[in-house]
Amino acid sequence: MSESETSGDYRVQRSDAEWREQLSPEEYAILRQAATERAGTGELLDEHRDGLYRCRACGNELFVAGTKFDSGCGWPSFYESVRPEAVELLEDHSLGMVRTEVRCAACGSHLGHVFPDGFGTPTGDRYCMNSLALDFEAGAEPQA
Repeated sequence: MSESETSGDYRVQRSDAEWREQLSPEEYAILRQAATERAGTGELLDEHRDGLYRCRACGNELFVAGTKFDSGCGWPSFYESVRPEAVELLEDHSLGMVRTEVRCAACGSHLGHVFPDGFGTPTGDRYCMNSLALDFEAGAEPQA
């Protein structure tokens, strides 16, 4: 993800230097450069408590724990965002295929991808997210 791709009308805007100062090198690679953590390695993969998942870059509310499910893909999976306007969906043509990228709508950070293969979920979607793109707050509820 280049700087020009993320300089849209986001509520949270920082310079590249500010993002690099705020985020670890691994977080920066995922959130600002659209990298992906290795499957099965994320700290939130096996998180099962009630709570709220936020964007690690800006704190934007993204997912509630009740929408998380075990998809077997190796990354935390959710069947819907906390509200439609919490995420931004963009067509991604990288890796020689067409996918739908999920970005934080508040800061433009890359979170992962959404796929229409969430069989057995209420929406049929699987938001496949990088653990390093998320912060988890146990017991928290989304703001109204």
